[in-house]
Amino acid sequence: QVQLVESGGGLVQAGGSLSLSCAASGLSFRNYAMGWFRQAPGKEREFVATISWSGVNRNYSDSAKGRFTISRDNAKNTVYLQMNSLQPEDTAVYYCAAEEWGLGSSLDQQYDYWGQGTQVTVSS
Repeated sequence: QVQLVESGGGLVQAGGSLSLSCAASGLSFRNYAMGWFRQAPGKEREFVATISWSGVNRNYSDSAKGRFTISRDNAKNTVYLQMNSLQPEDTAVYYCAAEEWGLGSSLDQQYDYWGQGTQVTVSS
């Protein structure tokens, strides 16, 4: 059974930082590109960042560029999202997702597995 479990969310003041983790189990982690998406209340889920299986290719949304960093540790079956300079508009539930044999897509329909999400709240 494939499981993706996010952690690290919480409440932070504007300008602060959070580090999210997503631990994967039940799959061959190296075969998967990994992505982070988010969904704010009343809005559609949106792409945040993605990383290829090797970690070489990384892509970010315009809002994440320069502030967020995605990384992975294939030995630990874990993908991370370091978020700096957080703003209230970053408030959302953050989800990690796994794309088999992918290079990392910004399209959520390309992903095969999803985590349950972790809440990030940024206060002004």
